[in-house]
Amino acid sequence: MTLQRLIPALAILFAVAAAAAELPSVPLAIGEHRLVAEVAATPDQRALGLMNRFSLRPDHGMLFVFERAEPQAFWMKNTFIPLSIAFIAPDGRILNVEDMKPQTEDSHWSKGPAMYALEMRKGWFTERGIGPGALVKGIPARK
Repeated sequence: MTLQRLIPALAILFAVAAAAAELPSVPLAIGEHRLVAEVAATPDQRALGLMNRFSLRPDHGMLFVFERAEPQAFWMKNTFIPLSIAFIAPDGRILNVEDMKPQTEDSHWSKGPAMYALEMRKGWFTERGIGPGALVKGIPARK
């Protein structure tokens, strides 16, 4: 790779890392399972999500917070990590969990009005026996 190509690639990587470092994190619990989630609460933060990342620490994910409960849909464009997503109702209960393949534009929908969505490494929810009806504790209150 030439230096002319390397510099822009490094700039993108540093920008992605800086954007991720700016997001606040919250501790969450689902039953006996503990995790840490970065909080994406603005439209720009939600649009970027976990795009352009190549790794995710164990028991770490991203919590998407929406302005109102409504059907939500996610895709995996420019996302390199296989993920599972839990769509969460306003009361903190999981509506449904979907597995998502990297770099696809397939839509994954909530099965009801969701106020939150939690992305974790693919299989995280299944490996822990977490599914619809499970309560997510620690979700930040809407302002």
